[in-house]
Amino acid sequence: MAAALREAAVEARLEEFLTETPTAEAAAEAVGCELAQIVKSLVFVCDPGFVLALLPGDRRADVAKVAAASGSERARIATADEVFAATGFEPGGVAPFPAPGISQVLMSEELLVHDRVWVGAGSERHMAGLSPADLLRLTNARTGELS
Repeated sequence: MAAALREAAVEARLEEFLTETPTAEAAAEAVGCELAQIVKSLVFVCDPGFVLALLPGDRRADVAKVAAASGSERARIATADEVFAATGFEPGGVAPFPAPGISQVLMSEELLVHDRVWVGAGSERHMAGLSPADLLRLTNARTGELS
């Protein structure tokens, strides 16, 4: 992730924590931010392949909305093995980029209201803070209502 941030010339803050942050609540506590500033990176299995949905930590994904936004008839949450196959990361530490096995990225419009959001950076102990606009650009995401 650090290489992708440098290559894209994105101003970001990378953090390593002494304890794991496998949930949005744990991540918000570790970072010291609002739960809505934590980005949940959820992998879905859809008709066109794996879809990464980026949602605020205080929201739950609506599977039907994710399916519709991805242009699929159906969607389901990926298993742990599918998450690893699609992203190269274990659940709880999924970084939204680079994501070579992901066919498309969807980002909740609600994330755009913040100055800085926090994403997983490859493990349950690493996070990166960056602007939502940079996250949108780095992931080549489409915005929509996902929760």
